Amino acid sequence: MLRSTRRSTLASAVLLALMLSGASAEPLMDPAYGPELEGFDYPFPVKRFAFTSQRQPLQMAYLDVRPEKPNGRTAVLLHGKNFCAATWESQIRALTGAGYRVIAPDQIGFCKSSKPAAYQFTFRQLAENTRALLDTLGIARPILVGHSTGGMLAAHYALLYPKDVAQLVLVNPIGLEDWSAKGVPPTSVEQWYQRELKVSAASIRAYETATYYAGQWEPRYELWVTMLAGLNAGPGKEAVAWDSALLYDMILTQPVVYRLPQIAVPTLLMIGQKDNTAIGKDLAPPEARAALGNYPALGKAAARAIPGARLVEFPALGHAPQMSDPEGFNRALIEGISAP
Repeated sequence: MLRSTRRSTLASAVLLALMLSGASAEPLMDPAYGPELEGFDYPFPVKRFAFTSQRQPLQMAYLDVRPEKPNGRTAVLLHGKNFCAATWESQIRALTGAGYRVIAPDQIGFCKSSKPAAYQFTFRQLAENTRALLDTLGIARPILVGHSTGGMLAAHYALLYPKDVAQLVLVNPIGLEDWSAKGVPPTSVEQWYQRELKVSAASIRAYETATYYAGQWEPRYELWVTMLAGLNAGPGKEAVAWDSALLYDMILTQPVVYRLPQIAVPTLLMIGQKDNTAIGKDLAPPEARAALGNYPALGKAAARAIPGARLVEFPALGHAPQMSDPEGFNRALIEGISAP
């Protein structure tokens, strides 16, 4: 815990006070970080990939962590919608300890990367950006590990570049069902934007407790609430909220479920069974809402749809098994990618 709390002075003060007092997880003050998470430190040195996309200069932040005893393989970790490269810390340490080089980017529109005011966000575009980064680094045929929205991105990447992916790992990916077809009403970018402007530490904490952590909150999760709340409350909050709105529109309109049978890469599904994620579920009528986000069923259906896929289930974990039980998850991940 003390190692991870060095991310920022504010986060350290909040967590230390909570641990010493035994108080609830309510923060002592609202954090405020810059639009590229200025003021929030990552556990490893942050590098920048400068490139041009859609007629504008952008920069993608990323972590490149090398092992002491390399095994010749590289794992690329793709974060989810409310996550960043830093949230993979435990997996980065476990993978590098097992000999893997690890690349963990912040996608455009997220975290420490650029927040363009006008950008056509598509999973194809994010995959192309990621491919450009990997080409620059000279990385061929990595293992792709994608969580949540990053799972959707990883699946699209594997569909675009099947010969350039050694293995695909999908951790509680979203897009395994078509929420719009199942009752989530059409929602405009402007509506998403107004919703995002209201994001707070309290709303983040409540949502993550119910969805990510299967109703079991622990003080160690507060750091990641601080990260998101500070990003959404800082001087660039309008730019952050606008890109977030564009990203929600991308997610809702580009489900990957229909293309799962086309994935031609060895695939491992890692599914927390207590997950109930369905973006926009609160907007759906009650009769539709109850049927959304059934991950025990969605995981099994995805395993049947993807040729040759293997399924690992975590019965007691939610949407973020890699954070709820990092040791157990890391063991399963390394075992899973070591298997032929």
